[in-house]
Amino acid sequence: MLDFSKFLKYSKPGPRYTSYPTALEFSDAYGYDEYIQKLEAQDSNRPISLYFHLPFCRNACYFCGCNVVFTSKEDKMIRYMDYLKRELSILSKHLDCSREVLQMHFGGGTPTFFSAAQLKEIITEIKSYFPNFRADAEISCEIDPRHIDEDQMRVMSEAGFNRVSFGIQDFNEKVQAAVHRIQPYNITKDAMDLARKYNMISVNVDLIYGLPYQSLETFKETLDLALTLDPDRFAVFNYAHVPWLKKTMRKIDETTLPLPDEKLKIMQYTIDFLTSHGYRMIGMDHFAKPEDELFKAIEKGELHRNFQGYTTKGGADLIGVGLTSIGEGVDSYNQNFKVMGEYEEAIDAGKLPFERGVVLNEDDKIRQYVIMELMSNFKLDIKRFEKLFDIDFKTYFADAIEALKPFRDDDLLSMDENFIECSQTGTLLIRNIAMPFDAYMKNHVANSKTFSKTV
Repeated sequence: MLDFSKFLKYSKPGPRYTSYPTALEFSDAYGYDEYIQKLEAQDSNRPISLYFHLPFCRNACYFCGCNVVFTSKEDKMIRYMDYLKRELSILSKHLDCSREVLQMHFGGGTPTFFSAAQLKEIITEIKSYFPNFRADAEISCEIDPRHIDEDQMRVMSEAGFNRVSFGIQDFNEKVQAAVHRIQPYNITKDAMDLARKYNMISVNVDLIYGLPYQSLETFKETLDLALTLDPDRFAVFNYAHVPWLKKTMRKIDETTLPLPDEKLKIMQYTIDFLTSHGYRMIGMDHFAKPEDELFKAIEKGELHRNFQGYTTKGGADLIGVGLTSIGEGVDSYNQNFKVMGEYEEAIDAGKLPFERGVVLNEDDKIRQYVIMELMSNFKLDIKRFEKLFDIDFKTYFADAIEALKPFRDDDLLSMDENFIECSQTGTLLIRNIAMPFDAYMKNHVANSKTFSKTV
């Protein structure tokens, strides 16, 4: 069992490290012309990973931290499709679109808020610009089970989609009402049956702990029901309550949120429950069956992390398309406008809707490698690092090594000349373990309203 008192002392705000530097360091100091130069200079031999943001939802889920546009108007969606097409046209002038595509992901919002015909139109347009999808490309979509029908699933299957992720969060009716997302079990079961019928090779379900009115007993029931769906992967997230960033979260009564010790009990039970039913913990918050490629990747130390989460598809340039989408090059991150009017205005001017980003300096690249290795594989091969960067690790990271000693003393990691390796318990505090290597954390320590809490 976990030592709760030990865990609670590490509970503090910290990044989730979907990137390093994190999005907080993005700025307009990285300008449009430089971004275009970076885009045009990308290595044509490197494959591409595509991300498309389809931002619309009919109603707000109060827990959601995504960039969402709430609407029920068809004309808004049709208009957005037109701008997506125009963005692709401009992008094709600055990017070698004949490069191999090894990954594509539709995120939201609710991508399946678009009809089957609209989804087909979007996919056809994408493939007209990017014709070279690898035979084993991972093509995935986030799906709200309340907004999926057979025609939509058929369109995705015929287009080569092979992975889907279903948002569940919690099956308890009181919890669902408190977060404004009523989703009975049978609706989720029907969506799962559709995914299996149309041969999705991997189905992920998302759960969240830390929501209003949750307790260990109620979450046990949710886990029992979720297990009957037999998903290939579970993502079990710690709810990030950031009402200063997301207005819809202000509708949640904070007095109904479970206390940290209850959340820790839920987390411990979830790990024990899923591992006892054949799943293995993969990276932060994720669980997969042993035959899953994610599990095989972590065994080999080849798991990667990007803005879409954990993936086996490393070594690719990420191209983000659509409102607020983020892209990643070898030494830069870039983000599109978050406000629809500004997004449209850029495209109307014949420009990509780039707003801000960051170019990585040499120190950023060094720290990015360390942090992403720890976040992905819970382990850092120090000798491999030193060979790669021609740097003495102990000297370069003397401060970080000193900061990690309490974690070592608490048996959360082991540390010697060759490896830093998290213990099984330490993996649950991986964000904390990564933070000493983050050169920017000192700029944010004084502001508690920057990140969600790690526990």
